[in-house]
Amino acid sequence: MSTPTLASLGAGFSNEAFGSQSVFRAVLQALSHPGRRVAVVHDAQTPAAGHAASAAALLALLDSDCTLWLSPRLEASEAGAWLRFHTGCTLVSQAGDARFVWVGEGDAIPELSSLAQGSDIYPDQSATCVVDVASAEEGAADEGAWQLTGPGIERTAALGVQGLPTGFLHAWVQNHAGFPKGVDVLLGTPTHIVGLPRTTRIVNAVAEPQPQEA
Repeated sequence: MSTPTLASLGAGFSNEAFGSQSVFRAVLQALSHPGRRVAVVHDAQTPAAGHAASAAALLALLDSDCTLWLSPRLEASEAGAWLRFHTGCTLVSQAGDARFVWVGEGDAIPELSSLAQGSDIYPDQSATCVVDVASAEEGAADEGAWQLTGPGIERTAALGVQGLPTGFLHAWVQNHAGFPKGVDVLLGTPTHIVGLPRTTRIVNAVAEPQPQEA
């Protein structure tokens, strides 16, 4: 892949302050209300690879003190150069070294337990993992819909997600059990994000095959 030139990179928010604040509020709303689809309204010229809502969320969250890991599909695109140019973030080759992780649709998600977990004293030093999915439908009634419980959810919230790899729910159970340590996840579609903070429990989902031991 040829290295993109600055001229070929899309623009960020037309008004950096207002654009970042608006998208940041959307991220906070998504994490405060797990399972709720939150529209990400922005005018950034996001990369062709990766979902636009995910790219805009990272554009608002990243700064020069942040480290970012990209999954193979995104690493092979201009996404890293675009985010590095507009935010000053540092790209890292190991997911465990990153404060932010972006996984393109169809790429494998790193083991959540291998990502930065924070500590009991500093749980905020954990990683945030942004995962592109084919769809995330709030209040889905299909047989495989998730039932979410936890802070920010009045009783339960139903969520139907398409595009996550087998094994995610098993990994999420372990991630939730490690509270206050653990990883927060944002599911991204082209136009919306859905928050899965580590405090959220996924229940009543159709059992998925568990990873087989070697």
